[in-house]
Amino acid sequence: MKRLYLLRHAKAAPGEAEDDDFTRTLALSGIQDGARMARWLRENGHVPDLILASAAARAAQTAELLLQQIKTDIEYRDTLYLAEAAKLVAAARGAPAATASLMIVGHNPGLEDAALLLADTPPRRAEPGRPGRLGEKFPTCALAILDFDIGRWRDVREGGGRWVEFVRPMDI
Repeated sequence: MKRLYLLRHAKAAPGEAEDDDFTRTLALSGIQDGARMARWLRENGHVPDLILASAAARAAQTAELLLQQIKTDIEYRDTLYLAEAAKLVAAARGAPAATASLMIVGHNPGLEDAALLLADTPPRRAEPGRPGRLGEKFPTCALAILDFDIGRWRDVREGGGRWVEFVRPMDI
């Protein structure tokens, strides 16, 4: 069994120009949401063996907020910056075999597309008072958790993941 966590970076401060997108840092609300998500992960026993994070400032800061609550290994990768679903899936497939649970911290639309591509069934729409469902979008600092009944990460396949949970900061 392998567990994949897909975490979108927290809310970023607006950038001055398009060319500084990589260096955009978190807004205060993003820092608060990231800290809230980190506490939720720790309190609910969700500690991935390895985190692969986009090297973009906002994703790296989000990952660092997680590390304040959970102790795990982390790798920052330039290739995950604005990565499309195929690159995210390839990153998961390349995870070390001994890694039972993997988190990828990245960007949309790639994360949402990857979650929907990998899930065995499409998620139902969010309903008022019913967290845990992918709604109209994959908001900042949202987390999708998928389980795969496989022994090796290289065996991750489209439609092979079972939805475990979808959590947004506003749900916790």
